[in-house]
Amino acid sequence: MIFSSSQTNLKHFNHSSLIKNKIIGFKNKSGKNNTGRITSFHKGGGHKKKYRKINFERSKNSIGLVTSIEYDPFRNSNIASVFELSTKTYYYILATNNLNIGDIVKSGLVSDIKSGHSTQILKIPLGTFVNNISLTKNKPAKISRSAGTFSTIIEVNNKFSKVKFCSGKQQTISSSCFCTVGIISNHFFFLKEIGKAGRARWLNKRPTVRGVAMNPIDHPHGGGEGKKSGNKILVTPWGKPTKGVKTSKNKWVDRNGKVLLLIKKVY
Repeated sequence: MIFSSSQTNLKHFNHSSLIKNKIIGFKNKSGKNNTGRITSFHKGGGHKKKYRKINFERSKNSIGLVTSIEYDPFRNSNIASVFELSTKTYYYILATNNLNIGDIVKSGLVSDIKSGHSTQILKIPLGTFVNNISLTKNKPAKISRSAGTFSTIIEVNNKFSKVKFCSGKQQTISSSCFCTVGIISNHFFFLKEIGKAGRARWLNKRPTVRGVAMNPIDHPHGGGEGKKSGNKILVTPWGKPTKGVKTSKNKWVDRNGKVLLLIKKVY
């Protein structure tokens, strides 16, 4: 605890230095691979970001205290820093709805059926909303980690359980796998609007230009007088057909299954 001399009776936890080992620097690759070639277009710039290591393996017995609810630039959901009482260490978890500073969160066999607690699927009642589901025993969670997502327990027995994901898919997994009770926080994320081009640049997004607005040397769709987009076959910047065209070894096929024999002669 830290006692401030400037404010009477002020008490707060100093966890800034203890949780630094969970925050690492991140270099922006700008859509380039290890050889320096652009493999993902329209990326670059953006604000500097640091990666927070999240604890997705909450299978060990643990009792912790939520010390803060924070923003994570790499996720659309909020994260919570937890102070573990037994080991006197900090770690990050994905915050669930109704999780507040000062709440107790448990994991492992000592946990309860309460929002933010991690326990085995075997102990969870039917119809409960869960997140951070591990598909394999003693492995990190993979399912329902995005903002506002959840899965539903629809069947439980001693060996296997059936879980319904947000997508509607149902999957049978081991009842000994761990998951977190509740719904992931920030469920109104889908209502967010960027609002201006400058904010898109802050988010590492560069402009996208239509091919018909380019010059002929820059794109096969480019050139022409005025807004000409004529009866051209839609192709990529490298001349390969796109927009629904399916390919095979020796022929190009359009949406109706008709073989386009002259497509190689055109380009």
